[in-house]
Amino acid sequence: MATRKHRRLSIRPLAPETWDDFERLFGPRGACGGCWCMTPRLTRSEYERGKGEGNRRALSKLVRAGTVPGVLAYLDEGDGEPVAWCAIEPREAFSSLARSRILKPLDDRPVWSIVCLFVRKDLRGRGLSSRLIEGAVRHARASGARIVEAYPVEPKQNPMPAVFAYTGIASAYLKAGFREVARRSETRPILRRHLRPGAR
Repeated sequence: MATRKHRRLSIRPLAPETWDDFERLFGPRGACGGCWCMTPRLTRSEYERGKGEGNRRALSKLVRAGTVPGVLAYLDEGDGEPVAWCAIEPREAFSSLARSRILKPLDDRPVWSIVCLFVRKDLRGRGLSSRLIEGAVRHARASGARIVEAYPVEPKQNPMPAVFAYTGIASAYLKAGFREVARRSETRPILRRHLRPGAR
């Protein structure tokens, strides 16, 4: 039998039929201060205007319209509850990246971007992040992605408060096959993973 640390993860896209699971995972605060994973899509003023319920409704509207903003992870041997979330879509879905001096595009190649990881608090530190990233990459490949890009942190403080590490820690991406391709800030490398069509 697999240990709790190494139990299999099932990955499911966020869709209308998994929306209730997403809400349970994020809880009443929308994971962090009313974000509901809308921060990368909005300007600061837009985010503040929708903070909390407005952001929840905005993401729900996108999902109901057919957008798949990311994937949920479930422990196969668990109780059916979601344990983690990864926001991954084509880069153009996240307007904040285009406005960032540090994270602006490297080139004109089409990429998918991972902009947020969220693991249930009681399961953090168990190695789920790299497995969640691998599942998100499989989802992106199946959706036609050929390059997945990520913008993790390399913390000077260890452990780093979770609120500052929502894009993930660089080591988790490196373990999942990503490689550094640029660094415009000491603590914010840009990583990429190139995907082969049909590879698993």
